[in-house]
Amino acid sequence: MKKTGKPVFFIVAIITIVFTVLSITGISSYYGDIQSVYIKGGDQIRWGIDIRGGVEVTFVPQGDADPTNEELDGAAEVMRQRLVAQGINDYSVYSDYNSDRIVVQFPWAEDEENFDPESAIAELGTTAQLRFIEGTETDSEGNPTGEVILDGSMVENARAAYVATDKQGGNYQWVVELTLNDEGAAAFSTATSELVSSNGQIAIWMDDQMISAPAVNQAITDGEAMITGNFDSESATTLANQINGGALPFSLETASYSTIDPTMGEGARDAMILAAVIAFVLICIFMLVVYRLPGVVAIIALMGQVALMIAALTGFFPGISSSTLTLPGIAGMILSIGMGVDANIITAERIREEINAGKSIDGAIHLGYHRAFSAILDGNITTLIVAIILMGTFGAPGSFFNTIMQPILFMFPASTEGTIYSFGFTLMVGIVGNFVFGVFASRLMTQSLSRFKCFRKPKFYGGERA
Repeated sequence: MKKTGKPVFFIVAIITIVFTVLSITGISSYYGDIQSVYIKGGDQIRWGIDIRGGVEVTFVPQGDADPTNEELDGAAEVMRQRLVAQGINDYSVYSDYNSDRIVVQFPWAEDEENFDPESAIAELGTTAQLRFIEGTETDSEGNPTGEVILDGSMVENARAAYVATDKQGGNYQWVVELTLNDEGAAAFSTATSELVSSNGQIAIWMDDQMISAPAVNQAITDGEAMITGNFDSESATTLANQINGGALPFSLETASYSTIDPTMGEGARDAMILAAVIAFVLICIFMLVVYRLPGVVAIIALMGQVALMIAALTGFFPGISSSTLTLPGIAGMILSIGMGVDANIITAERIREEINAGKSIDGAIHLGYHRAFSAILDGNITTLIVAIILMGTFGAPGSFFNTIMQPILFMFPASTEGTIYSFGFTLMVGIVGNFVFGVFASRLMTQSLSRFKCFRKPKFYGGERA
């Protein structure tokens, strides 16, 4: 076994501590009243409706437009996609067919003090830009580089259908059927005739997001296209709604807006956070007194685990969007920290048992981590499965975890619930942090400390052997 060098402890500890500080404080600068955020900190967390309250907005079609139920659902789906793209998971979007209106509820922005209806809802109420683009290539900024084949004005309708996809009629599957107008039919006929020979793809873009990229299997000349893929009822309906949302023959305007009072309030949040801080301090004291050197390592590892959860919520890492934090989400953080403490206690107890059984310091550390890992793995994997199920069940339709859960969820109606999703999200990130810091980083730091002569005594590991 390759020995871990002495500097490793300082490298891992410094990286963890710096990461913890940055995840809490962030880095920003001010030029007058304008703030430039370089690294997002804890003050960038967007709190859920249950903690800070939020906004309720009612959208209606402009002018004399009389949208169908499918067109309203399409507009509602666009709003869901835009909310999720902004990291807002605690929301509600409701289509009122009787009054031809869409009601949207979402939480305040993290730095918002006074409600500005224009800035808060203009983006949600703007009709989405739908484009069918040749190929899936993008530039360095993620923008498509291919030629635009169709736009939303050329699509008359999109609908989910369960049809036979072979001539014998023995193979049925969910597809999305498109009906194009005359201009769209001509453009699509030309494009698909050229792409079918190379088995090319046509990417479907909604605003700045590619929502599908079907392959061209045959030339489409009659204005009736079919998108096939690994669809089920819900995913096909979602894609159809997205396409319809980008092909709306009407624009939306704000009919009314109002603020939403929090169900629990910031007082409940502050009390919960204070209880968590007190518990963390008591845990640190306990770990130091009982387990000594492994206790020091455990404290550093727990700091890293907490920092990772905060960073995941704020969008600290480039390319990863932020997430809304609700009271159940805070509970998920506390639960995952408890599991991190449990992992460190199991490992420290195994090390102490091996020392008391007569093993050397190196042997006790090696066997302690090896024998503790299976118990830590079992407990964390089962909890991780629960977190994924919660995120898939209560997450936004079409999201990653919702998609992988479709073999189970297809028989149930969609149930987006941001408060429960937040619990699953923080729990999942906390479990990942437990493996990164509580297992991997802790082992590196403990093995590194054991290289120092002054720490080669059993008493530093809670052992009783002289």
